Amino acid sequence: MISIHGVNRFTLPRLVTSSMVERLSVMPAVVITGARQTGKSTLAQELAPQNRCFFTLDDLDVRDAAKRDPEILVGGSQPITLEEVQREPSILLAVKRKIDEHRRPGQFLLTGSANLLLMGRVSESLAGRASYLTLWPMTRREQRGEGRCGLWDEIINSNDEDWLDVLSDQKSEPEDWKALALRGGFPTPAVELKTAKERTIWFDGYVRTYLERDLQDISAIEALPDFRRLMRAACHRLGGLVNQTELGRDVALPQPTVHRYMNLLETSYMLVRLPAYSVNQTKRLIKAPKIFWSDTGVALYLAETSEPGGEHLENLVLTDLLAWRDSRLERAELFYWRTQIGEEVDFVIESGGRLLPIEVKSAERVRLSDAKNLRIFRDEYGEQSRFGLLLYAGTETKWLASDVLAAPWWKIL
Repeated sequence: MISIHGVNRFTLPRLVTSSMVERLSVMPAVVITGARQTGKSTLAQELAPQNRCFFTLDDLDVRDAAKRDPEILVGGSQPITLEEVQREPSILLAVKRKIDEHRRPGQFLLTGSANLLLMGRVSESLAGRASYLTLWPMTRREQRGEGRCGLWDEIINSNDEDWLDVLSDQKSEPEDWKALALRGGFPTPAVELKTAKERTIWFDGYVRTYLERDLQDISAIEALPDFRRLMRAACHRLGGLVNQTELGRDVALPQPTVHRYMNLLETSYMLVRLPAYSVNQTKRLIKAPKIFWSDTGVALYLAETSEPGGEHLENLVLTDLLAWRDSRLERAELFYWRTQIGEEVDFVIESGGRLLPIEVKSAERVRLSDAKNLRIFRDEYGEQSRFGLLLYAGTETKWLASDVLAAPWWKIL
């Protein structure tokens, strides 16, 4: 089992391990992408058998070879691991040629700290040759050593009427969601560092490295203070609708620059844009998305606040859902839902032709009125909609209505 080793010698298995092994047994290339420091290197190194060649493009000599003579790296008959391929994307053309010469499963394991599918010609060059996985920051259950995400499969695969029994069977302990939000999910601050001061030092170094080095692999940014100011502004709008013109006005940047910077944040797995749900799939692309951050710890650091709000609990639920979605083979999509008059459901899971609406409340008590928007959603979509799920910060699991179950967030995540 693939693990991350903490300072206390705990071994923490990761959710994507089995999916990665399955894909390596079928595809000639598997690409693991995700933000820096999510644990990609640990996965790649510990998964690889002893006869696997290992190269990282963080090494200047390796990077130079990838640029000048990539055959040196990809030649030979041994399986190969290439780390941080976004530093020299042209090497993927050599990978493509090697696969086409002699196609065999598990030939290449590639990692990158940027979404290669959003980087120019990369997705085209490996079409039909690679399977892609995203490694998100650690889920709460990964941090606790369970090697999994929340109970989304259990909820999806059971009858709606049985949800209360499903959750009652789980042995889970209450936890302070604000503490979880502050430490985030990157392995070092989430697992190894124990104090707020230590985590602040780590987050400061992380952001500086991201701005001064990693970001430059994707696109040249001349005005780093402007970019950092935009990041901070975006972190103050967590869970809100994206309005690039308004955002640009607040940080004194033109809208085209804001658009470019937001795309870079998304490509490097800092920013997450959650699309709106609509039966008409074209309208999904037109409606404004909501913005979240891939890691709440970094978001709180950038926002210069130590007091998480309800939007950070929403963000925790979303990142757990993203980890769940991107580790499974069965297709699932995530959305939010909002009407023209402001009725809103925080998350909608589209899976197996059905819709699962989810509301998130940071309150410790909930009432029937809190289920209002979930029931409006169910009325709108009829039999296509499953029962509503309301996650909150209390301790009791109960039916708020005949079709809405209220559950403590820590029972699911």
